Amino acid sequence: MNRLNLITLGTRDIVKSHQFFKELGFDTSIRGTESNPAIIFFRNEGTRIALYPLEELAKDIDENKPPAISSGFPGITLAYNAKSMEEVDEVLKKAESVGATIQKAPKKTDWGGYGGYFTDLDGYYWEVAYVEDWEFDESNMLIINDV
Repeated sequence: MNRLNLITLGTRDIVKSHQFFKELGFDTSIRGTESNPAIIFFRNEGTRIALYPLEELAKDIDENKPPAISSGFPGITLAYNAKSMEEVDEVLKKAESVGATIQKAPKKTDWGGYGGYFTDLDGYYWEVAYVEDWEFDESNMLIINDV
C-alpha cells in the first residue's frame, strides 16, 4: 500500500465548491448534473481529488453512527508545490480572488522555502510552497529524495 490515489473533500455546498475550484483552474468531471452533482472528480496531475457532500461522506463511513461534523481544524492540509516564488504569489492571489481566505501570507520559511496558506470555501487548509532545489517528475509530482 505505497500510494494515495484519491483525496475526497466533504463539502457543505458542492455547487459553490465546484465553481471555486474551477475558477482556480482545476479541470473537473461531474457525476450527476451541474446544478445537482452527486460527486465531482478532478482531472489533475498526480493524486486525484474529489468533492462529495459532507453529510453523505460521513454516512458513507458509518450509516448508523456517522462521525460528528465539526467546524474546527480538521488536522489535515493539502499542498500545491509551485515551481517559483512568483507562482506561489500568483496562486494565493488567484485563490483569494475566487473566495479563499488567506491564512498566512507568503513569506520565506524557516525550512528554506517560500510559501503561505489559504482556506477554501469549506475550511480546508491549502499550503502553496516553493523550494529552489525541488524537482518534479513527468507528471509534475514532487520528487522526494532520500535524506
